Amino acid sequence: MTDLPGPGDAFPDIALTAPDGSTLRPSDFAGRKLVVFFYPKDDTPGCTTENKDFSELSAQFEAAGAALLGVSKDPPKKHVKFAEKHGLVAPLGSDAEEGGLSDALGIWTEKVNYGRTYMGMVRTTYLVGSDGRIEQVWNKVKVKGHAEEVLKAVQGK
Repeated sequence: MTDLPGPGDAFPDIALTAPDGSTLRPSDFAGRKLVVFFYPKDDTPGCTTENKDFSELSAQFEAAGAALLGVSKDPPKKHVKFAEKHGLVAPLGSDAEEGGLSDALGIWTEKVNYGRTYMGMVRTTYLVGSDGRIEQVWNKVKVKGHAEEVLKAVQGK
């Protein structure tokens, strides 16, 4: 297995599906910083909190010159309901079932919970520079305080 992309590497420009069904790519945000936060599943407690935290800070991210993008493998229609239910403003992208962005980053992986083995998303956040290169990676994210920590990194604090 090759090394996973990290700081200094180009962020893969693999297409996602936006909630309206259009194609969304990381390169669509070229020329500005991009915070891409990967989370396991819409409408679960930790994922809801994480999305709400990023949404609440979206104006501050914008002021710091960064766009937000939340990604899971949930289908676009589920993202629409999730965003409406919780008033989310950070855009959401649906990753491909196979061969998607999370696969390329190595964060769609085998997990074990209560003795059951399954494929799942490792909660991970990437700060991508305006040049499309990874500046920072947060692996196995703990939700509490995470959005604030990423905002400080974007602001250079």
